[in-house]
Amino acid sequence: MAGLTRKNFDSPDEVRPFEEDKGRLQLITFEKGPVGRAIFEPGWQWSKHVKPIARTGSCEAAHIRYFVSGHMKIVMDDGEEMEFGPGDLMTAEPGHDAWVVGDEPCVVIDWQGYGDYAKR
Repeated sequence: MAGLTRKNFDSPDEVRPFEEDKGRLQLITFEKGPVGRAIFEPGWQWSKHVKPIARTGSCEAAHIRYFVSGHMKIVMDDGEEMEFGPGDLMTAEPGHDAWVVGDEPCVVIDWQGYGDYAKR
């Protein structure tokens, strides 16, 4: 087992596009699990652009996420809601919807929830 590993999102192991060309997930897989960078375009909403792929009522992925740029609102199934932006770290349990707020893409890095996210 190597002591160091290098991978780069400029050449990910897998790319998963969202519906209607509203962004994509770039996935890098390490021995200890996947890490994803998602680019959510303005107008993206989970219930419109990933729900048709996931076929669940709401997002069932848990997330540990760092927001690089842009803004996103997360609304839990129980009504709890919060908006996140650059520099924020977020955890979210399964059972939520989310959408981009504003006119700039929202870019996030996620260490937990992207293994099966938007997988066809």
